[in-house]
Amino acid sequence: MSAQKYKVSFQPDDVTVEAGDGDNLLELARESGVAITAACGGDGVCGTCKVIIEKGEVDSLPGMQLDADEFAQGVRLACQCRVKGDLVVAVPEASRMAAVAGRRALVTAEEVMAVAGWKYAPPIFKLYLELVPPTLEENTSDLTRLERELAKHGLDHYRLDLGFLKKLPSVVREGDWKVTLTVLKEACGPRLTTIEPGDTRARLYGLAFDIGTTGVRGELLDLNEGKVLSRGVEYNGQRIYGDDVISRIAYCTKPDGMAKLQQAVVATLNEVIAEMADRANVPAGEVSTVTIAGNTTMIQLLLAIDPKYLRLAPYVPAASLLPPLPAHQLGINVPEHVYLYTIPSVASYIGGDIVSGLVGTGIYQRQETVLYIDIGTNGETVVGNSDWMVSASCSAGPAFEGGGISCGMLATDGAIEGFGLDAKTNRPILATIGGAKPRGICGAGLISIVSGLLTSGIINQKGKFQSESMNRIRSGSEGLEYLLASAAETDVSKDIVLTEVDIDNLIRAKAAMYAGYQTLLKSVGLSFNELDKVIIAGTFGSHLDIEEAITIGLMPELDRTKFFFVGNGSLLGARLSSFSTELIEAGRRVARMVTNIELSENGDFMHHYIASMFLPHTDSTLFPEASRRLNALSKGGTS
Repeated sequence: MSAQKYKVSFQPDDVTVEAGDGDNLLELARESGVAITAACGGDGVCGTCKVIIEKGEVDSLPGMQLDADEFAQGVRLACQCRVKGDLVVAVPEASRMAAVAGRRALVTAEEVMAVAGWKYAPPIFKLYLELVPPTLEENTSDLTRLERELAKHGLDHYRLDLGFLKKLPSVVREGDWKVTLTVLKEACGPRLTTIEPGDTRARLYGLAFDIGTTGVRGELLDLNEGKVLSRGVEYNGQRIYGDDVISRIAYCTKPDGMAKLQQAVVATLNEVIAEMADRANVPAGEVSTVTIAGNTTMIQLLLAIDPKYLRLAPYVPAASLLPPLPAHQLGINVPEHVYLYTIPSVASYIGGDIVSGLVGTGIYQRQETVLYIDIGTNGETVVGNSDWMVSASCSAGPAFEGGGISCGMLATDGAIEGFGLDAKTNRPILATIGGAKPRGICGAGLISIVSGLLTSGIINQKGKFQSESMNRIRSGSEGLEYLLASAAETDVSKDIVLTEVDIDNLIRAKAAMYAGYQTLLKSVGLSFNELDKVIIAGTFGSHLDIEEAITIGLMPELDRTKFFFVGNGSLLGARLSSFSTELIEAGRRVARMVTNIELSENGDFMHHYIASMFLPHTDSTLFPEASRRLNALSKGGTS
C-alpha cells in the first residue's frame, strides 16, 4: 500500500480523517466513529451501507444493490469502496446505524445514576512483611514471628485457615523471611487467607459475576487500580434443564438433578474465568476474591442448596445473607484460599442481583421516587427511595435475553439490536452489536423489530402478520415468518427470521413486565406520573430503544427524560462491592429495608396482565401518543 495520504470528510457528521491509498471506506468510517449500517458485515451483498461520493474519486464495484440511476448520482456501497484521493462522503439517513439504533441513549452512563460518596477500600488487601529470621538463641515459631509483625500493623486479632499454616514454614524461607499476606476483611475480624514469598502487592485481582438465568457475565478486576481488565459472557449451562427458575427448581426433584444444575453453572463460571484470564493475560491462580450477584434460585443452585421451598408458599429462601465461602469447594477454578462473597437477597424472587443494582445505582441514597426495573428472564421491579422500598417479581420468560426465540441469542457481537425499513425498497435495515454480520436476534433487537413491523403495518396490534403486506413474509415450520436476512447475508449461513410464535412470546413477556409495574405501583398508592425517575437495568437495557419499548407497551409512556439506562446493574453492584467494604455493608442494609409483595398472590396482577396482551395495550389512554400513531396508520392503510 502506498504511503500517499488523503483527507476523507464524512457528512453530516463533519468528521475528517486521514486515509491511505486503497483504504476501505466502511472500515475507515467505523474507525472514525461514523455509524454506517452494514447488515452483511461488509461483503457487498445486502446493500445497506450506501453512501454518496460528493467529491473525489474511489475505486468501487457497482454491486448488485445499486441501479444505474443511483450509480450515476454518486451512490456507492461503502464496503466496496477504496480511497483513491481526497473525498467528501455523505452518509444518508437510511444508511446510518443511528437510524435504527441511536435513540436508545437518552441518558445512559453509570456516572449519572450511580452510588455516591463511597470510599475505595476493597474487602481484601495484601500486606508486605519483613520477619526477623530465627537463630539458635531466639528460635520461636514461624507463626509467632509473623504475629509480632502483624501487631505492628494493628492486626492483633485475626483468623487463619489450616492451608495458610501449612504454607507458612516453606514460604517464609523461600522468601528469605520477606513475605506478602492476603487479608480478607470479615465482620468478625481479618482473616489471613494465603501467604506468598517476596513482595506481590502489585498483583491483586478479583472476579465479579452476574449469574443470570439465561447468561453468566463476568469481569476480571484489578483491585489495586480499581479497574476492569477484561469481560466475559456465556450462556448459563443450566439452560438445557429449563429456561426459567421454576423449571429448574422442578428439575432438582429428579435423581442427581441438583448436582447437574450446580455443575452446569460452575462449568459456565469456569469457562468465563478462563476466557477473561486469557484476554487480560492474568493467570486465574492469581485471583484473590470472587463476588457474585444472582437471583435467589441461581445462588442456591450454585451452592447446591435445595431450592424447592422457594416456589412453595410462603416462599422462603434458605438464607438471605451468607458469610464468605471457599470458592474452590464449589468447583470454581480459583486457588483454595479464595473466598466467595454473594450479594444478599430480599426474598425468593428478589435476589442479590436486584440488591446489587439498587446499591450500584444509589437509589437507597436518593429522596426522589424511583422505579427500578431489571428486565431479564425474571422481571424484577422496585419502587422507592432512601426512606422506603417495595419490590415485586414476575416470570417474564427468556425472550428478553434472546431465549425461546427461533433465531435468538445473547446480546453479543453479531446480535441484531436495531431494525428499520428502507423507505424506497422496504428492505430491512439491521444494526448489529459490534457491526458484525448478523448471527441472531437479541432481546433489544426483538423489541426493535416488532416495533418496526407494528408501525409499518406489517403486523397488527395482536402481533399477527397482515395478509395485505406479504413482502418478505412466508410460511415456515412454525407458521408465518418474516425474513430479516438471507443465509448469504449472515454469519451463520442460514436465514434469520422472526416468527409469529416469537412475537407471541414477546407479547407475553412484555405483558408480565407491564402488569408487574402497575400492580406494584397500585400497592403503594402511586401512579406512573408520580415517578421522578425510571431506571432500566439488565444487559438487555443497554441496547434498548426507549421509543420502541414504549411503542410495544413494555415501558410506560412518560416524559422521556425520566428514563435512565444503567446496563447490567447486577454486575455493576458486584464490581463496586469488590472495590469497597462500605458498599458491601450498604448491600446488607438495602436487603433489610426492601419489603416484597408476591404478585402470584395478588388478584390485580392477572387483570393487568390480560389487559397488556396487546400492542401496546388494550387501554389506549395509557399510551396516547403510541395509540394516535397506530390509529393514523390504520386509517391510512397498511404498507
